[in-house]
Amino acid sequence: MSGVVVHLPQGSGGAEGGERCAEAVTLRLGPGEVARFGRGSLAVPVELHLADAAISRLAGEIRVTDDHWQLTNHSTAHSYLVENPEGAGEYLRVPPRRVGAPVPFEFARVVLPTRRDVTVSFQVFAPDHVYLDPEAVGGPWGSRTVTAYSLDETAIYFLVLVALCEPRLRDQSRVAVPTTPQIVERLRGHAACGALTARAVSSHIDYLAEEKLRILGPDAHGPGKGDRRTGKREEVVGLALRFGLVREEHLALLPPRDGGSGRERQTAR
Repeated sequence: MSGVVVHLPQGSGGAEGGERCAEAVTLRLGPGEVARFGRGSLAVPVELHLADAAISRLAGEIRVTDDHWQLTNHSTAHSYLVENPEGAGEYLRVPPRRVGAPVPFEFARVVLPTRRDVTVSFQVFAPDHVYLDPEAVGGPWGSRTVTAYSLDETAIYFLVLVALCEPRLRDQSRVAVPTTPQIVERLRGHAACGALTARAVSSHIDYLAEEKLRILGPDAHGPGKGDRRTGKREEVVGLALRFGLVREEHLALLPPRDGGSGRERQTAR
């Protein structure tokens, strides 16, 4: 099983002393590993620093198991919400002092209450969910075949993957893979992606490459960050198309393209 990716977006960690926390943080945790979150201090170190006066020094922790992750709420007064951004308002409430609450969502947002009008939150990409091969029938679990790449076609990360593959699916040539801003613009018309940011798209691409498709390490493609980003997108698209993880019929998941849908359908054929 793959691990968990925890992402604190830029500016989402609250404010302390009137200043916003600007730095984004991304953690990768394997089975059995723990990440603690809260305001922290020299005596109480935390991996995710949430700088808001309403949040405890040690507010809680995330613990990774083989196939899911658990949330512990150390607060004695406040519940935390675990939202499914890809569901229809689906969420879990983790009450004060709750230990090891299992979270079933593949992509989740942990939201902590504050005394301000801006919430403090961070994102968690869950361990790889395993699905049975649709062709496998009968027999005990141990004898069944599981899918090599378990992709949820209803998830936003899959929309990002389809948008990455779209130019090559339509053109059938070695055209350039879309940039992150181009993906944001391409998905803007989708009901679930109106608020999608470039940083969120980058997080989805990282999740696809390093957790779902397992093709790249963090230091691949040389020392330059831009080179790594470009190489990562190329690798993701290449693998998805070679193994048929994204096919022409998946293009219907994307919002219509202005003024070109008929021509593009003809080109795709």
